[in-house]
Amino acid sequence: MSHPSPTAHGKTVPNEPHPRRWTALTLISVAQFMLILDVTVVNVALPQIGTDLELGRTTLTWAVTAYTLFFGGLMLLGGRLADLFGARRLMLIGLATFTLASLATGLAQNSTLLIGGRIAQGIGAALLSPAALSTITTTFHGEERNKALGVWAGLGGIGFAAGVLIGGALTAGPGWRWVFFVNVPVGLAVLAALPATVPATHTPHGARPRIDVLGALAVTAATGSLIYGLVTAGDNGWGSAGTLLPLAAAVILYGAFALIERAVRSPLMHVEMLTRRPVAVGAFLMLAGSGLLISLFFLGSLYLQHLRQLSALETGLMFLPAALATGAGAHLAGRLVSRIGTRPVAATGLALVAIGTALLTQLPVDGNVLLGLLPGLVIAAAGVGPVFVTATTSALAYVHHGEEGLASGVINTFHELGGAIGVATASTLAAAGLTDAPSINGFTDAFTATAIAAAVTTALAFAMVPPGKPQMTGTPHAH
Repeated sequence: MSHPSPTAHGKTVPNEPHPRRWTALTLISVAQFMLILDVTVVNVALPQIGTDLELGRTTLTWAVTAYTLFFGGLMLLGGRLADLFGARRLMLIGLATFTLASLATGLAQNSTLLIGGRIAQGIGAALLSPAALSTITTTFHGEERNKALGVWAGLGGIGFAAGVLIGGALTAGPGWRWVFFVNVPVGLAVLAALPATVPATHTPHGARPRIDVLGALAVTAATGSLIYGLVTAGDNGWGSAGTLLPLAAAVILYGAFALIERAVRSPLMHVEMLTRRPVAVGAFLMLAGSGLLISLFFLGSLYLQHLRQLSALETGLMFLPAALATGAGAHLAGRLVSRIGTRPVAATGLALVAIGTALLTQLPVDGNVLLGLLPGLVIAAAGVGPVFVTATTSALAYVHHGEEGLASGVINTFHELGGAIGVATASTLAAAGLTDAPSINGFTDAFTATAIAAAVTTALAFAMVPPGKPQMTGTPHAH
């Protein structure tokens, strides 16, 4: 008979590995794959959604950002709830919420129901994702854990690649509603199989610490106010009260969040962690990388379908090389970081993004769309992959043992929030290209601003990213 052994966190891990751990990993990966898919799969369907529901630029922007806003804004809360009430329980609740929300979003007949469904999807994702990652880290041990986490990490590039292709195929085939309906049978199947394969986690006995709901509401409201101000600027101008007031409210709410986290006993985020240079740099790189990538998908999809009149399937096929380039760039960067260090890899990746988006400033209003879009898009997408890798390695290689989960939560939160902020900004800058009579000037302005942002971030990377090679040893490092 085997006895559990204590870990550094006071939890117990059985000596015998769970017999169905690989089946559990498969099911968890499928669930996480759906969450990642829903970040990009909607981009290709946006023009058809806008036509069928008679939606304007602002509402279409929220169709993307509402999901990533609540996914990222509530992810830290989801991780805390998983610790308190059990990871498997939170996975089941999150997956059920996401599945039902997908059905409701697919049935939406107006903008209110569409955005409400996307918000509910984001809430379900925020409950599911951190609980799923927690389950992997407690179910697998030693070399098996590295393999399992490798599978988990690979879902990002695969999800982006599949999202654009599946979104195009479904929109061109049974219709845009199936972009959401496809989650329902998959979600129900995983829900039925999870309880028999994923081990139950023991929740702590005695008095549970308070849940920092106020902090979760503050950070989500802050980001929502920021995005609202950015989107409104496209219609009212940057100097209008409708733009400046939400932006000012966002600054105040972020400050309130920092104060709340310092005051409560069980904060969602230890704000002082962001004062450590490697973690702050990792968060910054993740924010920039996800903002740049999702903006490229958002702008490219609308350019191809709204201005150049390509079908959804043709758009999906056009994006597939770029999505695969993101995965290839990340794979190559994973090898180079340990050889030449984090700083040159991060700077090179951001430079590629700047070069690629600079090429996209020359997009034609007619002529060969393949030659006009694909080179710049592929170069920029390939550069984003290394940014993601260096963001993670910078943050996790220099934290104390036992802080890896907290640092991962911070990085994942900035990933989702970066996508939401990036799309909102891109939508405003490209407003002239998203009207009933689209103009190429709007897309040119948006890609020009993106190229400048990537170039500035490249320069900042040289100054901010710690030099040397990250050592993922799991032991304390000097800060």
